[in-house]
Amino acid sequence: MRRHVYLKGIGTTLFIGLFFGAYFYLLKDPAYPATVMPVTLLDRLIGFQPQALPIYISLWVYVSLPPALLATRRQLYGYGMAMALTCLAALAVFYFWPTAVPAANIDWSLYSDLEFLKSMDAAGNACPSLHVATAVFSAVWLHRLLRNFSAPQWMLFINWIWCTGIVYSTLATRQHVAVDVLAGLALGLLGAYLSLRYRKCPARYPESGAKPLADGFAGGTD
Repeated sequence: MRRHVYLKGIGTTLFIGLFFGAYFYLLKDPAYPATVMPVTLLDRLIGFQPQALPIYISLWVYVSLPPALLATRRQLYGYGMAMALTCLAALAVFYFWPTAVPAANIDWSLYSDLEFLKSMDAAGNACPSLHVATAVFSAVWLHRLLRNFSAPQWMLFINWIWCTGIVYSTLATRQHVAVDVLAGLALGLLGAYLSLRYRKCPARYPESGAKPLADGFAGGTD
């Protein structure tokens, strides 16, 4: 985590900023009329829970963890490219097939934090849920990195609990419906699988005692 601190901090901030720029552009200027996503039985089973908002917002901390654990510039650039391609795939869907979450029968003025979120994020660009896709992508990478570092099982458990909480919060805050979440799960898993599967190269860190990455971006040199 001590390596390339400025590159990681500035790079992650710029990445998120560029993503939001593209996201809000498509949100406010869709190419086609938006399709309202259907409500399913799962949506009805999961009630509205405003207390899930902090978990929802914690995504922006969560997605910064995998790059923080990478050691070389080459790994960081490769990871950033894989995450960017995953996000671009969703943005392409948003452009050609804009979607929206159905209006919820909720008085948002009673929940000021959620009302602010709704005013910023609106209900568009719903499917696939990028909140879910990026959380799942990060979870798979974190799991691989933590295993590489021989992390204790409780860390692996917390990783997946955190990811599950973020996924759940998208439904509990009514930011997405189940169809959006399932599509986001598929996109995140596919992006993580491809980025780990087709970039195999051992990356060793003798000074830390960590095992080589079985899969992952090449270690390279600083």
